[in-house]
Amino acid sequence: MDADQTCPFYKIWGVDGVIYGPVELPTLVNWVKDQRVTAETWIYCDQNDSWQKAGQLGELQLFFRTKTAANARTDDASQLKPGALRRVKILADMKDAQLERFAQFMELLPVRQWTEIVKQGEVGDAMYLVLEGEVRVRLMINGKETILAALAAGEFFGEMALFDNGPRSADVVANIDSVLLKISASSFQKVFELAPELAAPFLLATSKTLAARIRADNKRFKDSVAFARSGNF
Repeated sequence: MDADQTCPFYKIWGVDGVIYGPVELPTLVNWVKDQRVTAETWIYCDQNDSWQKAGQLGELQLFFRTKTAANARTDDASQLKPGALRRVKILADMKDAQLERFAQFMELLPVRQWTEIVKQGEVGDAMYLVLEGEVRVRLMINGKETILAALAAGEFFGEMALFDNGPRSADVVANIDSVLLKISASSFQKVFELAPELAAPFLLATSKTLAARIRADNKRFKDSVAFARSGNF
């Protein structure tokens, strides 16, 4: 589709799996400005009977470029103070100098409510720390949502992506407007190469949290087995 050719009507594939529309271009533009539609949102154009990502539509690219330019400074995690970074539990024991340097390898990522941050089956390429807000980890089974966990400020998810590029095991969706710290696998490799003294305490703190999660999961499984065997159901 030519950059100056627009569709009379559009349909939008929401993160909740619902198709919204049809809507006209002014409505779609407003949704982009409100961040209800991101560059990765799938849009159906009735004029050429096809689905495209919103960022690929010529009539919307200007708005995404403008938004990116406006946010160019806000995605720099190095501007955060050490005290703000210590909201994340696995960063709490790092010294100020360590946090200031480690922040240079992270990206500050604001996300709107209902945004799908990672999708089950996609290749994992980053770990996320919840600085503000809350997200939920879910599985979609036969079209129904099963919530595995809710992660509040201070928690993290996606850590396996730092070690391999395996597929994501679940979706993660923002329950409310949130702010995340993103550590890509490539950035973490740079931490190993350029600042190994930062990688060690980070990995140790991460491992302790994962160990605690495993113990809690084991206890829940043991309790559920004991309950089932007791016949109290």
